[in-house]
Amino acid sequence: MKSVQKVAVFDIDGTIIRSSLFVELTEELVRRKILPHIAKDEYEAQHKRWIEREGNYDDYIWAMVRSFKKNIKGVYYGDVADTAKDVVKEQKKRTYRYTRDLIQDLKKKGYFLLAISHSPKTILDYFCPTMGFDKAYGFLYDIGPEDNFTGEVIDEHLMANKANILKRAIEKQGLTLKGSIGVGDTESDIAFLELVENPICFNPNSKLYRHAKREKWRVVVERKDVVYEL
Repeated sequence: MKSVQKVAVFDIDGTIIRSSLFVELTEELVRRKILPHIAKDEYEAQHKRWIEREGNYDDYIWAMVRSFKKNIKGVYYGDVADTAKDVVKEQKKRTYRYTRDLIQDLKKKGYFLLAISHSPKTILDYFCPTMGFDKAYGFLYDIGPEDNFTGEVIDEHLMANKANILKRAIEKQGLTLKGSIGVGDTESDIAFLELVENPICFNPNSKLYRHAKREKWRVVVERKDVVYEL
């Protein structure tokens, strides 16, 4: 009887990539005038609050998601895909050493590598194969008959909950949670971290860190060229 493959699930932005694929893509689309400058205005206030440590990262990112969804309507898919490809070329080596090495180690051990992100699937499909992922889930923006975005997100409610995505992947890919590993960096990752046997909170924000302390989860921090556990 064939053994069931173990799964290792990773968030991407801020967990593997030191920046954020979604942020870099959105900013580049604005720079190239593929998205209007007003799109930046719609999330800049939350970005400023986060930079000045008056707001939190998730509020900033979800403001950007709302702006992206609103302003992507009517944009030609090829323009976004070309931009995504260029962003990945620039960002693909700007990764954290800890998660990069962990991915390579788990790949050798036969784990099914699963990426779950709130970044658009378009950019994940360029980045994740370079890291060795077997499957990537991200926001899938609907495309109309003339290859222009409609502004709608396919299965939006499912994609907003990373635990539901993990459950779907396990069912579709025939995986097991026995011996499973999960790595995330913010409270939006708690949902899938609660499902795996070995959750790892990597460079966590304050909400995830507090939750990790209560649950006695591993907390790993990488600062400059030093990796240590709290």
